[in-house]
Amino acid sequence: MYKRILVPVDGSETSNKALVTALQLAREGSGSVRLAHVIEDLTYLAGYEQFGGYSGDLLGIMQEAGNRILHDGLDIAKAAGVQADSVLFDKLGERLPEVIAEAARAWNADLIVLGTHGRRGVGRALLGSGAEQILRQAPVPVLVVRSAESSKPKPG
Repeated sequence: MYKRILVPVDGSETSNKALVTALQLAREGSGSVRLAHVIEDLTYLAGYEQFGGYSGDLLGIMQEAGNRILHDGLDIAKAAGVQADSVLFDKLGERLPEVIAEAARAWNADLIVLGTHGRRGVGRALLGSGAEQILRQAPVPVLVVRSAESSKPKPG
């Protein structure tokens, strides 16, 4: 079974759903979980750095928010009785899929569990799919947990 489970978290409902799934797997297999939050440089979306770069205040706010997300996730893990730790990646210029793939290799993860919002159409074209990008680069198996919205049957 999986003993070292890496869980990228962003504080969203979908991310928390993936965390709960990872905690269940870890508890059943006597494993541990590492939560990872990535502060991603989003200048690639616009093709240029707005205002010439990030101010120290903005980076500090992003780090504080990331630490809060990790702290909340660790509280959930503690309540579930699962051994967990966390890491914040805040080197701007690195992309989410590369950071998560390297984190999995460095920690010797057996599995990555992540949430997906199941974006389609324009939303996916504009924002891309973080889950899909991680799937493509992951050095270990990936379990993708769908959001409640994306798992509902489409009318039709």
